[in-house]
Amino acid sequence: MSENNKEFKPYIPAEKITPEFTFTSIGIGIILAIVFGAANAYLGVRVGMTISASIPAAVISMGVIRIVMKKDSVLESNMVQTIGSAGESLASGAIFTLPAIFLWAKEGVTGKPSLISIALISLCGGVLGVLFMIPLRNALIVKEHGVLPYPEGTACAEVLLAGEHGGSSAKTVFAGMGIASFFKILIDAVKVIPGTVAAPIKSLKTVISTEVYPALVAVGYICGAKISAYLLAGGVLGWFVLIPAIVTFGGDTVIFPATESISKLYAEGGADAIWSCYIRYIGAGMVAAGGIISLIKSMPLIASTFKSSLKSMKGSKGSAKRTDRDLDMRVVLGGIVVCVLALWLLPDVPVSLLGAALVVVFGFFFSTVSSRMVGLVGSSNNPISGMAIATLLVSAFALKATGTTGSAGMMGAISIGSIICIIAAMAGDTSQDLKTGFILGATPKKQQIGELIGAVVSAFAIGGVLILLDKAWGFGSSTISAPQATLMKMIVEGVMDGKLPWGLIAIGAFAAVTVELLEIPVLPVAIGLYLPLELSTPIMAGGIIRWIVDKKKKSSEGDAGSGVLFCSGMIAGEGLVGVILAILAVVGVEGKIDLSKYVDLGSIGAIILLVVLCVLTYVFAIKKDKGSESSEAKVEEE
Repeated sequence: MSENNKEFKPYIPAEKITPEFTFTSIGIGIILAIVFGAANAYLGVRVGMTISASIPAAVISMGVIRIVMKKDSVLESNMVQTIGSAGESLASGAIFTLPAIFLWAKEGVTGKPSLISIALISLCGGVLGVLFMIPLRNALIVKEHGVLPYPEGTACAEVLLAGEHGGSSAKTVFAGMGIASFFKILIDAVKVIPGTVAAPIKSLKTVISTEVYPALVAVGYICGAKISAYLLAGGVLGWFVLIPAIVTFGGDTVIFPATESISKLYAEGGADAIWSCYIRYIGAGMVAAGGIISLIKSMPLIASTFKSSLKSMKGSKGSAKRTDRDLDMRVVLGGIVVCVLALWLLPDVPVSLLGAALVVVFGFFFSTVSSRMVGLVGSSNNPISGMAIATLLVSAFALKATGTTGSAGMMGAISIGSIICIIAAMAGDTSQDLKTGFILGATPKKQQIGELIGAVVSAFAIGGVLILLDKAWGFGSSTISAPQATLMKMIVEGVMDGKLPWGLIAIGAFAAVTVELLEIPVLPVAIGLYLPLELSTPIMAGGIIRWIVDKKKKSSEGDAGSGVLFCSGMIAGEGLVGVILAILAVVGVEGKIDLSKYVDLGSIGAIILLVVLCVLTYVFAIKKDKGSESSEAKVEEE
């Protein structure tokens, strides 16, 4: 433990009482939890990635509290981002797994999940993620201050402190929301511009394509050029190497899981049919192997951090100081017991006693791992996917070994995996938020209550959003392919019935090993292979813009932080319009606003729109914004 810990003085001293847990901060926080939770749910089922809401929520709260309400209260703004980011994190954990149940329902394997079922699974996972982390706060946040940097939590604190001198950066977030909303309406509401542009390359027996949606360019900007390039590399491998090779050498051969020859598949469905039948299984194998590789590489760190965290907890003592007060440990333990009993006894939650026991063991272990690892390497490098995959494999094998097979076994395994995924995501988010609060001088107990409020509200909101999206477009469709959940579904099915094309999955797994031996990050390449090419290309466009902006920063006053905020706003704006359009589709209004039969700007209009979007992103990224100098954002692979 660093000696500097004893001398650390937060921005708001412990003896000073300022507004923090107020109706204003709770109300705005709940709204942002729902907004960013819904936006992240939509983004996650579209491209398999999510973004952090902490910094966007912080700058929005600064804009509302400081500028609109004329209040000077940094701790209220911190409470808003605490509650708001809880919604985003819960959504991140839920959308990686829960859509698998909807996919099984379409196949007739299980019934459709109810709102109550989804809400209870999400609620138990969210609450357990917060409660498991609370006993670790003193050990990780206080005692290890100066040792564990918690990059996102520290960056968020810097943004809030910068906001003490002005909250103009909130305008950047709202600008991104407005522009993305307008573009999304043009593409998917009135439909005067197509969302995808494609051009066949007959000599290679493939196709080059791109989507023109704002959120994809925004994801690329937030990821940066290097990660975007890895994603595109996976796409190039799939569409310009594997698909041409399969079509060229496959001929009249019939290869499982297809029931027709490769030549006939290509003749009838083109490169897309080859991707659907073969490449997505190879990509699934690569993603699964990449997740496991990242987990294995982290095992020495995981073991040492878990051991040191438990050891530090033994020395934790209560304090009368405001900045040292946590929720009463009796409340924490009681809440854990209630959640576990609810998982076991409630009929709407398909988890057995064995499953509840697995949740406790894996949940506490992975929440400890997640809380410390985000402090060491940041949330972007936290192997949540690997944790979820490992949990699914162990759960599925354990349930199968005890005779729980078929639909009951699959539902039980995916429910356990969902809860663990949410626990890991929430524990990481809670630790980052508590780090922000530690630097600012927030009251931990109030922040922890705020996290629980965000988890409860988001749990019920995410159920409604998932049901709405499925009813509007259907998971597994081209609009919302739910890539991560499809992968989790395939893993469970592979253990339970063994009907997966294991040869293709093995090819993907060994491709992951090859990429790892080249010392290239596996997961971005694997996700690029697993996703359709049209998603990787606009992400690369955003990455190139980020690279240009970063180069310009060296010789000018431009700042990538403004671009991060603008892109976060674009993701939120497109996600919200996507949810609104889903509502219109369900009530039957969507077709009545379709203007494509009157105006159709075609591929040229789509390309112009993409160029305009890239130019706007660049313009906002290089503008000077005092409120965002230190801002950084994360992407949850997960």
